[in-house]
Amino acid sequence: MRRRELYSRDPAFRFLGGDVVRFLAYAAAFLAVLVIAPVAAAAPAAVPGAPGSADPFFPLAGNGGYDVQHYGLRLTYSPGNRHLSGATTITAVATQDLSQFDLDLRGFVVTAVLVDGRPATFWRSGQELVVAPAESIADGAQFRVTVRYAGTPPVITDPDGSIEGWVPTNDGAFVVGEPQGAPGWFVCSDSPRDKATYDFSVSVPRGLTVMANGVLVSSTRTSHRTTWNWREADPMATYLATATLGRFDLARSSVDGVPSYVAVDKTLGHRAVLSKLPAMVRYYSSIFGPYPFDAVGAIVDHAPRVGYALETQTKPVFDSMPDAPTLAHELAHQWYGDSVTLAQWPDIWLHEGFATWAEWIWSEHTGGISAHLAFTRLYAEPASKQSLWAIPPADPGTPAELFGDGPYERGAMTLQALREKVGDGVFFTIMRSWAQAHRFGNATTPEFIALAEQVSGVDLGAFFQTWLYTPGKPSAW
Repeated sequence: MRRRELYSRDPAFRFLGGDVVRFLAYAAAFLAVLVIAPVAAAAPAAVPGAPGSADPFFPLAGNGGYDVQHYGLRLTYSPGNRHLSGATTITAVATQDLSQFDLDLRGFVVTAVLVDGRPATFWRSGQELVVAPAESIADGAQFRVTVRYAGTPPVITDPDGSIEGWVPTNDGAFVVGEPQGAPGWFVCSDSPRDKATYDFSVSVPRGLTVMANGVLVSSTRTSHRTTWNWREADPMATYLATATLGRFDLARSSVDGVPSYVAVDKTLGHRAVLSKLPAMVRYYSSIFGPYPFDAVGAIVDHAPRVGYALETQTKPVFDSMPDAPTLAHELAHQWYGDSVTLAQWPDIWLHEGFATWAEWIWSEHTGGISAHLAFTRLYAEPASKQSLWAIPPADPGTPAELFGDGPYERGAMTLQALREKVGDGVFFTIMRSWAQAHRFGNATTPEFIALAEQVSGVDLGAFFQTWLYTPGKPSAW
């Protein structure tokens, strides 16, 4: 257009006998524009998001290319035939130009995937649900994905032989997700780094109670079913989500204004230990900082197949009636593990060492064995005890060792040794600062070491190298 416009406006070009010099001048000017005019940079091509988060132990857990903001879960479960139908709606923000992206899901038949309300192409590859939207998603754009699915939830076996996911019980399901069970019941990006808020809407046969994270919004009954609606408004890692259900006695109260929900399987007795929950929360708040979430409580189910408790956010879930140390341990995780969450699974001592030490300090606070004595008794174990001394807390080596004595007992010993090295005043400042600095976030062992050195003013490199990274029983620190 420009060239034609230039010719038509100059009379020299209306006839073949026009001014040749002028023609050459115009031609030179035109060619100069072509040569020196900048060429607009091509927009970056949309590419697939990564199929995993590259965690050292679970590299395909989680996904790349987007950040989840919110999960909306609508589930219907029938314990009689163990059939679960679900619709997960994910609100996310793209962190690159996306041509396609992965989600995590184990088992089930996927019947539909919508991206921003439009049908998307999808296919399965192991636990990966690969989604190709009708149009690419721009970097920084918010988008919504809805996945509809149904089937029998798989029970997942971990590297250490324990089970997790949606585990059937006699009257419902015990629902836990650490470290890889969340995709066994809802579609997600199963990385502890990708925290989000949640809404749960779970329909079950009338007479059953559903206990999920956060605050109970409502429960609606029909003639045959009840729908339980819960909301977790604080950021939560996927493995901390639960929708445990069964025949429960549900007691509602508050702990210093925080709503409390304690559900106990109707077949279980001896519930006196649960009366300690408010005192534990208050004590931990006094030494670790304010309780981080908008609800608190506990879920005690009869789930003999499971064999452990888990610190599901706001309401730890127990497979049987806990003793006081176990209750203290799981409540301490609300600060260390749930609010402050590891960035990668080999750093599990930041959860389990801290919660084990919290058991000790609760005992000390209530007149039982002191944390120093607990340390001393463990340190008396011979160097030949491989389960305690061979696996350093911050270097478990393999996924099978995630929940072994190294991250738990030796991790707790690390904290008590630090306490005795720097003194109570500095130590409790470190613990409180750690909980507050990384509230609702993720953290690493090097960050904890840096904070401890900053607060104490002491070079602790050799100390932490001995306790956290060196195999064998420490002899000097």
